[in-house]
Amino acid sequence: MDARVNENELIKAGSRYLRGTLKESIADELTGALAPADAQLCKFHGFYEQDDRDHRQDRAERYLEPQYDFMLRARLPGGVCTPAQWLAIDGISSTLGNGTIRLTTRQTFQFHGILKRNLKPLIQGINQAMIDSIGGCGDVNRNVLCNPNPVQSALHAQVHDWARRISEHLLPRTRAYHEIWLDGEPVEGAESEPLYGETYLPRKFKTAVAVPPHNDVDVYTNDLGFIAIADGDRLSGFNCLAGGGMGTTHGDAGTYPRLADTLGFVAPDQVLAVAEAVLTTQRDFGNRTSRRHARLKYTIDRMGLDAFKAEVQRRAGLRFAPARPAVFTDQGDRYGWVQGTDGRKHLTLYLENGRVADRPGAPSMTGLRELARVHQGDFRITPNQNLIVAGVAADRCARIESIARAHGLLAETRSPIRQSAIACVAFPTCPQAMAEAERYFPELLDQIERLAADHGLGDCPIVMRMTGCPNGCARPFVAEVGLVGKGPGRYNLLFGGDGTGLRLNRLYRENLNESEILTVLDGLFRRFAAAREPGERLGDFSLRVGLVSSVGRPSVTNSAEVPHDTH
Repeated sequence: MDARVNENELIKAGSRYLRGTLKESIADELTGALAPADAQLCKFHGFYEQDDRDHRQDRAERYLEPQYDFMLRARLPGGVCTPAQWLAIDGISSTLGNGTIRLTTRQTFQFHGILKRNLKPLIQGINQAMIDSIGGCGDVNRNVLCNPNPVQSALHAQVHDWARRISEHLLPRTRAYHEIWLDGEPVEGAESEPLYGETYLPRKFKTAVAVPPHNDVDVYTNDLGFIAIADGDRLSGFNCLAGGGMGTTHGDAGTYPRLADTLGFVAPDQVLAVAEAVLTTQRDFGNRTSRRHARLKYTIDRMGLDAFKAEVQRRAGLRFAPARPAVFTDQGDRYGWVQGTDGRKHLTLYLENGRVADRPGAPSMTGLRELARVHQGDFRITPNQNLIVAGVAADRCARIESIARAHGLLAETRSPIRQSAIACVAFPTCPQAMAEAERYFPELLDQIERLAADHGLGDCPIVMRMTGCPNGCARPFVAEVGLVGKGPGRYNLLFGGDGTGLRLNRLYRENLNESEILTVLDGLFRRFAAAREPGERLGDFSLRVGLVSSVGRPSVTNSAEVPHDTH
């Protein structure tokens, strides 16, 4: 292997298909951590090594190792689970995690605070509930997103099935997960990874499937995207996208958020071939020297879109048809009851920043447990960190709503700003965090809501997102107002998203503290209230009045004539 490759490439190449020395690391009782190489390999098995950063300095001063624990992220295509599975998830969190569950923007759930000795029983527990964590993290295809709200039930069932099939098709084939965690029989003889090879992908790979007019999956922010094109309740096929990604690095102009390019239209029976072709093209052409520049978006920009598209067509054995019109109207969740075409109803609940826990006035853990005990449909995690109680018969709606209301799970008392807001975990567990996000955003939103109300904008929907670093886990770069952590208590402030996830925002001011953020927003709200046009959104206003420069849209979207600006 080329000596110039990133160290992670050497770890993967020598891992014996993701086995490494994980068994030995787990058995080592002298430390709460894993061996350094295994701390990289464990991501492919669905978990990250972390430490409590609130206690890091104190422990260092007492000559103690960091307070290590682990976060595990499950694979749950389309975010769908049964009530029985939810009860299993709840019980595992209470006994083997920190007693909370985190719903994520990847439409799955995470356990936090897992001690090393509890990793194996936890993984065995979720597998007993028919859930796994293979590819929850790591340099492979991650959890596949899919529009979760089945208003058009027949169409949604078809689309969700394709999301599930994509997830299964792009799974790693190594038996390492089953050997290490599920006590499977060791593989005898040769083993291979037909899609990934022994070094897997250069970097993580994210896939989403959208059902217009709702872009709740932010489909253009994914490495690989499929937009469902329907003829009534019949799925005609998909517009295929490639090259989206949110992560950047502060101070490195060679990194940037990017919206995906449209490759063209494919029939349903071509989806798996195209997904495989995009993934293997990234496998073979992606940057394995610099992980900062290893995502598919940089591969496409380096190759050129035409050359990339030609390579994908060659590998898939097809030619893309022209993309078909697709219109998106929003990127958030639709709260409350929604009527499906099959006569059943679906209730979207509100979970602030996706955290399921029993807190004063909002005992969401207990509430969801009670719902799972009586619900006869399924649960659907949304890409905006909420949860849908789906498939409720008419005669059970009153009871479901009563339980949800009693446990503070309804969105009706929250402002439109808060309903659209999402944040990443950040401190104290994320090793990448530079500033607070989940713990701080609700407090900041209290003040932002007061400012909006002072200017008569209390009922105005504004998509606002916060992350503790520029990696972009909460997709802040397609928000109307993005807050990206720069340092303790300081954030970059971005304006200009369009409220539908079809346009990147732009940096307005850097390195602001809370007082400065509120001052800027106070002035913006004042101008917006005085000069907005009928139906105009805040993001559009910030462009029209010149607060930020023009930003790009995908090449085939609501506004196909607008050029695609990737940087």
